[in-house]
Amino acid sequence: MLQIAYSEYYHHVLPLGHRFPMSKYPLIVQQLLREGTITEHGLFEPEKDNLEHIKRTHTADYITKLQSGKLERLEERKIGFPYSVRLLEREINIMNGTVAAAEKALTNGVSFNIAGGTHHAYHNRGEGFCIFNDIAVASHYLLEKNEVNKILVIDLDVHQGNGTAKIFENDPRVFTFSMHGAHNYPFKKECSDLDIGLANYTRDHEYLDLLEQALDRIIPIFRPDFIFYQSGVDVLETDKLGKMSLTMAGCKKRDELVLQTAFDNDIPLTAVMGGGYSPDIKIIVEAHCNTYRLAKEIWFS
Repeated sequence: MLQIAYSEYYHHVLPLGHRFPMSKYPLIVQQLLREGTITEHGLFEPEKDNLEHIKRTHTADYITKLQSGKLERLEERKIGFPYSVRLLEREINIMNGTVAAAEKALTNGVSFNIAGGTHHAYHNRGEGFCIFNDIAVASHYLLEKNEVNKILVIDLDVHQGNGTAKIFENDPRVFTFSMHGAHNYPFKKECSDLDIGLANYTRDHEYLDLLEQALDRIIPIFRPDFIFYQSGVDVLETDKLGKMSLTMAGCKKRDELVLQTAFDNDIPLTAVMGGGYSPDIKIIVEAHCNTYRLAKEIWFS
């Protein structure tokens, strides 16, 4: 059974009309329940107010600024969200969702956080709609608890996982792999362990060939015992911010390559949703739902 972190805190936070499509979260859940890909028993509610896991990754000064509402104007502008206590509660909820999902993947093989993928957040600041970095928070949790020894981050959002790369730049226990638009945000890239910068409007065939080659190199050399997968769907040709040209079928094949690789190598995997900005919300929801459908087929068929 698929195990999925989900909370009502994930949405109903931002002003109506904000370009970040938070409405996708309940729509994904509703679609997956309706078609039988998941059941109510697979959904679990993360903790809402536990900051302990976050403190392993983010500085005390930054956390204090957020708790006291004393971010500077430039800091808030770089994040892109208007600050509120409810927004902070939401972000804490999401961080704990990825931590809890990772624990479930250790016993279940695969798990999801229906939100997350906040890969632009650094240890001491947020940016790009990211306040905390959930993959980094969950990775530090697993490593400190000695649950795993080596973690592979596969970040296939169209935007480079710059915060994640910077947080782990000197940590040999975490291999960061980001495949992203070379000419897209962030315009100042960090150095992941492996970066593949793609030309604008890269199509299915080239994208999938590069991904398969990268996975074939990384897995036998690094030999991870856990994978975090940032599965943003802003690589779609319909995405208004992505500048990529993947079809729905190509995006689904991308997910299949990652998920099948984890399964074939007996590596637990937690997937987080990342970005997606197609004007038609139905396209975003369908692309995300494909990731869950594939996981159910690969692990539980």
